[in-house]
Amino acid sequence: MKKIKLFSGRANLTLTKKICKSLGLKLGKVSINNFADGEIKVKIKENVRGIDVFVVQPTNPPSENIFELLLIIDALKRSSAERITAVIPYYGYARQDRKDEPRVPISAKLIADLLSTAGASRVLTMDLHAEQIQGFFDIPVDHLYATPVLIDYCKQNKMSNLVVVAPDTGRANRARGFAKRLGDHIPIAVIDKRRPMSNQVEVVNVIGDVKGKNVLIFDDIIDTGNTLVVAAKSLKQLGAKQIMACATHAVLSRDAVQKLENSYISKVIVTDTIQLAPEKQSKKITVLSVSKLLAEAISRIHKGESVSSLFV
Repeated sequence: MKKIKLFSGRANLTLTKKICKSLGLKLGKVSINNFADGEIKVKIKENVRGIDVFVVQPTNPPSENIFELLLIIDALKRSSAERITAVIPYYGYARQDRKDEPRVPISAKLIADLLSTAGASRVLTMDLHAEQIQGFFDIPVDHLYATPVLIDYCKQNKMSNLVVVAPDTGRANRARGFAKRLGDHIPIAVIDKRRPMSNQVEVVNVIGDVKGKNVLIFDDIIDTGNTLVVAAKSLKQLGAKQIMACATHAVLSRDAVQKLENSYISKVIVTDTIQLAPEKQSKKITVLSVSKLLAEAISRIHKGESVSSLFV
């Protein structure tokens, strides 16, 4: 069997080390530095000729994270790696997946093209904001969900009298699937929201009964926190008891953490697809690791085994 090596960018080195530990591998040696003007210099510091290589790097802001990943992939390609898999726990620019107004780019497609051009042989990612982004690639894409990790946590903490809430109509199907896996008779509710402008949210209606219930808002990304905060306020006004939220990707832009701390939400459950900076940590925020799930997928890809059982 061909050898396997894991390398990491600087965006989430902690997650990569956990993946390496699960696989029993040493982290690949790579030097990544910035010149005085900010340019990124990458050098692979070990032989990768004929090796099956995996590069872990989420592409959350700043944009240098994307470019750093492209440079690592290019360096590996020019070092004669047999196959290069870009492991992208959080795929940035996924919300720009269509032309919803004139004269705008389809940024998610552009990122896909850049990864292929740089030399990626395949992509392993998690909880894409829009599943059709898989079709933007001309290389294989393995799309995982963090649902098993979130479900295990919820079951261990025995959340009772629960209603799973979709923060908008577009998330209704995923919320329904999450509720079904959590329990046979757990109902869902859907928030009908509007966005008057970018990063502003307005709740128009709540479809479903939340009065006297414990509520779990299920989403994929927490960015500014506006959606969760406004949704929690509306749910509280309708008589919801404890309000919790869970999401895969904790982007937490600007003053999102402060908003969550001052909201009706008692607990926020996220994963470590994005590494939380010290200033973004809070007693309300619980971080679960997806390292074992990613490690299992990496192992199966390397061995040529089916990964479909992990697509849940």
